[in-house]
Amino acid sequence: MDVLRTPDERFVDLPGYPFSPHYVDVDAGDGSATRLRMHVVDEGPADADETVLMLHGEPSWSYLYRTMIPVFVAAGHRAVAPDLVGFGRSDKPADRNDYTYQRHVDWLAEAVLDRLGLDGITLVCQDWGGLLGLRLIAEHPGRFRRVVAANTFLPTGDRPAGEAFMRWRDFSQRVAEMPIGHIVQGATVGQLPADVVAAYNAPFPDESFKEGARQFPTLVPVAPDDPASERNRRAWASLEQFDRPFLCAFGDSDPVTAGADRHLIARIPGAAGLAHRTLAGAGHFLQEDVGPELAAITLELISTTG
Repeated sequence: MDVLRTPDERFVDLPGYPFSPHYVDVDAGDGSATRLRMHVVDEGPADADETVLMLHGEPSWSYLYRTMIPVFVAAGHRAVAPDLVGFGRSDKPADRNDYTYQRHVDWLAEAVLDRLGLDGITLVCQDWGGLLGLRLIAEHPGRFRRVVAANTFLPTGDRPAGEAFMRWRDFSQRVAEMPIGHIVQGATVGQLPADVVAAYNAPFPDESFKEGARQFPTLVPVAPDDPASERNRRAWASLEQFDRPFLCAFGDSDPVTAGADRHLIARIPGAAGLAHRTLAGAGHFLQEDVGPELAAITLELISTTG
């Protein structure tokens, strides 16, 4: 496996992102001895009673959670935000075919459950952070204490993916240069400063570093016979038994995931009786629009549930 690594100088003095880097190595999953380095923001006390795990999606990275991490640390919690393989400061396989849904699940599980040994987790997941995080919950339910699902879902391909997603997938495969920062801006209600847009571009010095970002949209199951569909169906069977607190906090301005919260609430027992939220003025990347509000909602869930 040919692996690229973004130079460290690309991450110097990014606005609002003062966190020291931490790294774990995971099995590349290609049958070789190759290990991939995954970056993790890991702030707050390692022995805190509560651990908040924040999972980003496509095509962002842990920078997305920069306004939320300090809120959790100030409350005395451990705040962990990994960069998925192919994103942020994590290694980036150069061949897009090296990225599969299952490998992403395996890489993430090894990083946060095996290498970091997280337990008693409060999961905050958005976009692909949910497509992966919900699989982890389904396969390791005992490691999770509660969940905040934001603009995400777990697709099986048994329902139409929706016009907004299909337009995005088509764009992602056709555009000559993938404008990472402008993609984030385009799915955010508020106007991002130029240096914030540049920070989203920082992990990707050129197009060769974007193969993971290119591949992600094609890995979403949009047909019943997709390679990931059956495992996601099995995950749903587990999630339908998950009775720990499961809160939905969706933005009111995200055409891609609009309505997905209703299915999560209807099917997951832990969602019953909670005050699910629709956040005003929040686009797909609601962490940019209402990050502190989303963090406050998460803290409220932690303080009011066991």
